[in-house]
Amino acid sequence: MYLTGEFSEKDTVAQAIGALKSGGFGPETIDVFSTEPVEFERGVLDRPSKMSFVVIVSAACFCLLTIGFVRFTQYDYPLVTGGMPLFSFWATGVVFYELTMLGAILSTTAWFLWESGILRRKKRAPAPEVEPGVICLRVQCDDGQHERVSRELTQAGAKNIKKL
Repeated sequence: MYLTGEFSEKDTVAQAIGALKSGGFGPETIDVFSTEPVEFERGVLDRPSKMSFVVIVSAACFCLLTIGFVRFTQYDYPLVTGGMPLFSFWATGVVFYELTMLGAILSTTAWFLWESGILRRKKRAPAPEVEPGVICLRVQCDDGQHERVSRELTQAGAKNIKKL
């Protein structure tokens, strides 16, 4: 179940978010909708992200896989090199770099799509219709939490509370 409350000022929305967070609702259950951009202070609606960790790990894995693949392809078949080295860092360093960056780019794109919810099959309620000058706060809650959430939104200054 979703509850939406309409606010006219971002300070009251931040106050409502703070009250909901202290009541046990995480940032993944709270959504803010507005026709204009709304900037909150740091820590009000921060959502945890592991994107930087995933990107670094995947870039390192792509680099190691590239090094292993290049080593395998260069030493798999015995070649007569006439005394020249079979492996040259300057010739293969570009390949290492480019495929490491490819791994970072692909993991950034995939993780962005995952965190935005596009790749997840989780069913979400559609975005509410918001009038200009109104900030809509949507909270996902259980049936037993309905009254407590509506009381928190009312105390924070919500004008119109709807149940979805």
